[in-house]
Amino acid sequence: MKRRVVSIWFQRLPSERLLRTHPVDGPFAVTLTEGNHDRLYCLNREAERQGLERGMGLADARAYVPDLITRPADLDADRRFLGMLARWATRYTPHAGLDDEDGLVLDITGAAHLFDGEATMLEDMKARLLRSRLSARIGIADTRGAAWALAHFAPGIAPEGKTGATLGPVSVSALRISEKTATALKRLGLNTIEDIAALPRATLARRFDMALIERLEQALGTRGEAVSPLSEPPHYGVRMSFPEPIGLVDDVMAALSRLLETLCLRLKSREAGARAITLSVERVDQTRQNVTLRLARPMRDTTRILKLFERSVGEIDAGFGIERIRLEASEVEGLPAEQIGEGGLVEGEALDDLVTRLGARIGLDNIVRFQPVASHIPERGFTDIPGSYGRVDAEWRMDHPRPLRMFAPEPVTSDAARRPPSRFSWRRMRLETASSSGPERIAPEWWRPDEAWRSGLRDYWRVETRQGLRLWMFHTPQAPGWFVHGLFA
Repeated sequence: MKRRVVSIWFQRLPSERLLRTHPVDGPFAVTLTEGNHDRLYCLNREAERQGLERGMGLADARAYVPDLITRPADLDADRRFLGMLARWATRYTPHAGLDDEDGLVLDITGAAHLFDGEATMLEDMKARLLRSRLSARIGIADTRGAAWALAHFAPGIAPEGKTGATLGPVSVSALRISEKTATALKRLGLNTIEDIAALPRATLARRFDMALIERLEQALGTRGEAVSPLSEPPHYGVRMSFPEPIGLVDDVMAALSRLLETLCLRLKSREAGARAITLSVERVDQTRQNVTLRLARPMRDTTRILKLFERSVGEIDAGFGIERIRLEASEVEGLPAEQIGEGGLVEGEALDDLVTRLGARIGLDNIVRFQPVASHIPERGFTDIPGSYGRVDAEWRMDHPRPLRMFAPEPVTSDAARRPPSRFSWRRMRLETASSSGPERIAPEWWRPDEAWRSGLRDYWRVETRQGLRLWMFHTPQAPGWFVHGLFA
């Protein structure tokens, strides 16, 4: 049976994806930032009709078309949408995959007769895509390269066994070669595929690289090219049914242990770990209860996960009995193998288990941890992030000691100039300086708008008072004054 391939090219995929949900009237463009400039990434028909082109600078485009409506590109969303289209294409053949960032490739060998022939299949594709407000160019041929060439330069069907004759008058740019190579061929008078197909391969190899010969042979069918179908994402779910209903917590935990072993082995085979696991129990009265365990880090250790489920399982109402349970890892992340330390745990896992237990009671989003930030400004030297997402990915730099407690600067009453005062008043307390060390000069970050630091430089001192307080004080040279910014332990 002769192999047949379909190539579908969505020439306006980014813009049409956005316009499907938020339609606009008039010229529209999707923009992409390249360096310090915004350029047109994808246009609708109206924008192309008014003379705009892909790659044009946004400022130039607005000069030509003042009423141009733009939105920023979302490349990840475009890829997900193309993946959805690939799954839709499996209605025609199970061998459907992605072709670059804006196309699909389908191996329809032996499937066209189910749609009364290739012409009927092609019209059905066009009609369905048109109803979805997607414009597409489609080519059908014996090879993947020929189908791609037709979709991009001469949409239609190449009869079986006549690939060379169909592609002959098509431009050399249809061979999926670089623009530089296509330009060089045209300068030599080789404008069509039949022009270069007639030349000896050795001549082409001496003048151009082997990529040109490879693309030519793939298009003509003398060199094979695979069509890789889009693989379905792995499913991490297991279930168990019981011959008799169960209701005891120990029975549920025993069944859960067996399911976890199977689930964790599946995760381990793909070097993945679960971030959220949902336990679903179905009672004899056909009602269902779901328990979701959210983990502080990816995990696939059966024993540790089982312990974390104990509290939630104890709160399940078994009713007249449970006849079926199901376990699914609803959120999965990569988890490569790590060196196990003392006690059988990887470093930091004991803390993660504690965060998971606390999160089951008060919510993981309510547990935060501090993350260092590259800034010499004391208030900006850290930020708080959810405790369940990632670990601290930077080290705390302690070039100069910082107080345990830090608060908004509070003025003190003193007549001292640049050195710490021997006597001063703070918070209605009269204090005497026993010792001091400093200064540490900190300058404001001028590129950030910050009212608290607009006063300019600060000279920080560590001051220990005779009353036992250890203060972090600073002096402002430009507007003489003393302030307390923190307390050491």
